[in-house]
Amino acid sequence: MKVISSDAFLNNEGLNNEVPFHICPYEPSIQKDITQLTKQLRNDLEDKKIKTLEINLYDLVVELLKREGDWDWILENEQKMSREELKEELQGILDIETVITPEIAKRVADEKHDLMLLTGIGEVFPYIRSHNILNNLQKTAKDKPTLMFFPGEYQHSLESGASLVLFGSLQDDKYYRAFNILDRAI
Repeated sequence: MKVISSDAFLNNEGLNNEVPFHICPYEPSIQKDITQLTKQLRNDLEDKKIKTLEINLYDLVVELLKREGDWDWILENEQKMSREELKEELQGILDIETVITPEIAKRVADEKHDLMLLTGIGEVFPYIRSHNILNNLQKTAKDKPTLMFFPGEYQHSLESGASLVLFGSLQDDKYYRAFNILDRAI
């Protein structure tokens, strides 16, 4: 809380011109606790007059599917499709570049905030990947800090750069231009 509410964090200081993206990795088994802690964090920040914008990717996906009229169709046909077919169908409807990112960008522009929180990462895997979200938000969400709550591990080495390991077992070797928030707390 002390780091996240600090002026240095909120003003993107000390990032060496990198995008202000931060990852809060956590053990997936404590998801319920993280959900509660996120609510408490928002309340504590609001008490300090720090406005947060929370984007829960799962809630966003459901909202978009309902808005576009695809929700009922997905529910009716989900059992008839293989996992791969369902994944491809959802990825086609919920394209990161043309659907998800513009919706997040609209919310970033429309809602005054000091900090964006990204949640619901595990719930939208595998049809939405966290690295795709971060890569696409670099253009639209670079003025305010973003904190992504990630159910897994954040690994960093000089040789391979940074990577996220979803659920502690699904390695994704993509480069992440994000900082581990737990490193800033030390």
